[in-house]
Amino acid sequence: MKFSILATASLFLATPVTAEFFLKEQFDDATWTSRWTESTSRNKSERGSWGLTEGKNHGNNKNTGLQTSDDARFYGLSAPLSSTFTSADKDLVIQYSVKHEQGIDCGGAYIKLLPGGDKFDSASFGGDSPYGVMFGPDICGGTKRTHVILNSNDKEENLMIKNDIPCESDKLSHLYTLIIRPDNTFEVFVDNKSVKSGDLQDEFDFLEAKEIPDPTKSKPEDWVDNSNIEDPESVKPDGYDDISPEIIDSDASRPDDWDDEDDGEWEAPMIDNPEYEGPWSPKMIRNPDYKGEWKHPKIPNPEYVYNDKMYAVCAGGCTHVGFELWQVKSGSIFDDIIVTDSLEEAQKFAEETFFVKKEGETAFIAEAEERENQEQMDALDNEDPDQEFELGHMGDEF
Repeated sequence: MKFSILATASLFLATPVTAEFFLKEQFDDATWTSRWTESTSRNKSERGSWGLTEGKNHGNNKNTGLQTSDDARFYGLSAPLSSTFTSADKDLVIQYSVKHEQGIDCGGAYIKLLPGGDKFDSASFGGDSPYGVMFGPDICGGTKRTHVILNSNDKEENLMIKNDIPCESDKLSHLYTLIIRPDNTFEVFVDNKSVKSGDLQDEFDFLEAKEIPDPTKSKPEDWVDNSNIEDPESVKPDGYDDISPEIIDSDASRPDDWDDEDDGEWEAPMIDNPEYEGPWSPKMIRNPDYKGEWKHPKIPNPEYVYNDKMYAVCAGGCTHVGFELWQVKSGSIFDDIIVTDSLEEAQKFAEETFFVKKEGETAFIAEAEERENQEQMDALDNEDPDQEFELGHMGDEF
């Protein structure tokens, strides 16, 4: 197997637990339109269209995905889960593939897990729609990161991960996987390689700070935090202020063609005075009374309360998935979506879908490169032999 299965608690329970699948999606044919609804929240002139395609560099032209098709457009698309995912004592795994075969310069390619149930309005789905998770690559200029944004029920806001996670920006297909565990940890994989993991409390602002500056304390008035002081023995030399910043260039001479009537009275140009050292200032020495930088004493924060439900991004239930994007240059292809509570099953699904496509894609590109190399060799073989002889003969002469 290609996968390195992680030793997580969810995979090594004493009693086997049947995995639950909340969504499995491969855009294999035109029936995707019966499951997915395009948003109409934007004006028609602002909305981009989606199209089914196998892409350019593929290994199996029957393996299609859903592609953004119009430049400089907003894209909104959503579908219901097969059943509601409610955060509880189980993992949440979101996984999908994306391929930027257009060579993306600025645009998003992230997926959202959405609440709403029967009240979810697919037609009005847009940037202001609430979500439990936003996950996936976002690229614009020098910014290339994998978004992980999670909803906090306590704070009633969406929290972005503090440290950027890298993403892929080439023209090949890549697999993105996010797992959120009920022990308040998370992990991100790209092409099934772990690129980020940790505790939710460390990487997101779910909790208030454990300690805060003591409001009853302030820096003492006699605290000395100037590390350097003027040297009292440093005295400005006599005549220092009489040194001019510029002096007359003694090497300059009046040009032979200078005409006082036309050019005015000639004056020698000025140059920087090498003896001038700038405005005088006393030398600085180490302050013998320096106590260092004053640090505000801290006390336990009375507002800090540990939340053992940080992982519960879908506490009220998530019922839909969606793509809500802006792309300057269109052409991204999405496929192989799965929402489940088992990382092992998500990896199996990737084996059956993404990695099969990846192998064919890699082989297709290798064959294309081989054909190009062969064409170049054939072109050399077909060169005019007379020209080759002529060039060789010239080389002999010289």
